[in-house]
Amino acid sequence: MKGLVVAGTASSVGKTVTTLAVCRALQREGRTVQPAKAGPDFIDPSHHTATTWRASRTLDPWLQGERGLRENYARGAGDVCVVEGMMGLYDGAGDPDTSTARVAELLDLPVVLVVDASAGMESVAATALGFQRYTEHTGHDVDVAGVVATRAHGGRHEQGIVNALPDDLTYFGRIPPRDDLTIPERHLGLVLGEESSLTPEALDAAADCLDVDRLLDVAREADVPDDPSDSDPTQVPDDAPRIAVADDAAFRFVYPATRERLRARATVVPFAPTAGDDLPECDGVYLPGGYPELHAEALESSPALATLADRASEGLPVLGECGGLMALAESLTTTEGETFEMAGVLPASVRMADRYRALDHVELVARDGTLTAGPGETLRGHEFHYSEASVADDARFAFDVERGTGIDGDHDGLTEYRTLGTYAHVHAASGAFDRFVSESS
Repeated sequence: MKGLVVAGTASSVGKTVTTLAVCRALQREGRTVQPAKAGPDFIDPSHHTATTWRASRTLDPWLQGERGLRENYARGAGDVCVVEGMMGLYDGAGDPDTSTARVAELLDLPVVLVVDASAGMESVAATALGFQRYTEHTGHDVDVAGVVATRAHGGRHEQGIVNALPDDLTYFGRIPPRDDLTIPERHLGLVLGEESSLTPEALDAAADCLDVDRLLDVAREADVPDDPSDSDPTQVPDDAPRIAVADDAAFRFVYPATRERLRARATVVPFAPTAGDDLPECDGVYLPGGYPELHAEALESSPALATLADRASEGLPVLGECGGLMALAESLTTTEGETFEMAGVLPASVRMADRYRALDHVELVARDGTLTAGPGETLRGHEFHYSEASVADDARFAFDVERGTGIDGDHDGLTEYRTLGTYAHVHAASGAFDRFVSESS
């Protein structure tokens, strides 16, 4: 599968809109597009899926390791993979190196650089040239192939950009400055794709301004394994455990690879707590991250949380990530000061804040054996949350934090019975979900 990376000079230059427009332009040429996202984000991929109708692959060397990243790319299916970068092209190139540049290098894919042209013409070319040459100072082998100019008018504005570009930087087109090419934002980033994505008319208008032939010419085959491991099986064993997975407006943040890994090892039973579903018969429960704070009233009245509390006290394995941790706590207080009762499994009260409380890649070391790791084992993940948890004095933690914030700065993984609630999102490549399924068997 050929591919290319849509990278920005910085955050908020229009990477997501450009990525969606590129996908649309390729689709109109009859190409099957596989979207992907560099970094641990859940929200931008939801817009990819709304546009392409295909799950977006997560590409993060910290979460997956280098081979895991390449395998995850290879599990995609299509004619062309369009990878949206995170932040600016070189941002995150520290220790660890999680930058978009590193992802492009690992896959040997060309970079289409997104440059904000709202207040420049020749400066767009100067910026692109600087990004192209800066790779020499980073130790990366990155091919910055050309640019897409965002918020750029046609006519003289566009021509000034084209004329200024050197011969070895291709002009792939522009994204016009239209009000309907803006995606609303809220805490944690953009709103989700199923809530407010770009209209087909807006995407067509943007796609009209891109040179799809040049994009196809620059795309190339990625450096990936021929036989990625752990693909979906054709049949789950009859004795596989039943894993109930919350899947509704409050619990949306799940990597496609996690769904695949669970389906490969268990019978997955989705349920929707905010829609009034009770907890189904199961051998284990997974509560992903999401926006429980936006649906706290519905969760408080959900029969699923009451049943979950009873089953958890009986020893049912329950794993909650971020939003799942919040739902397993005793209470959740919104930024408006309203407090709602949650499942009450974990001895903590959670309160939403006006700004984020943690944002980082994390590394956790298991203190004792837990649902996702054995004693002394290390898990790598990602945290991004606006809430903070106040825990009881006798609270028990499953992990020491080597990198990141966790629950109290030093610990993460609040545990009670066989329930584990953590602020860290982990990827299937970590092995955490394999252990969780085994613990549920």
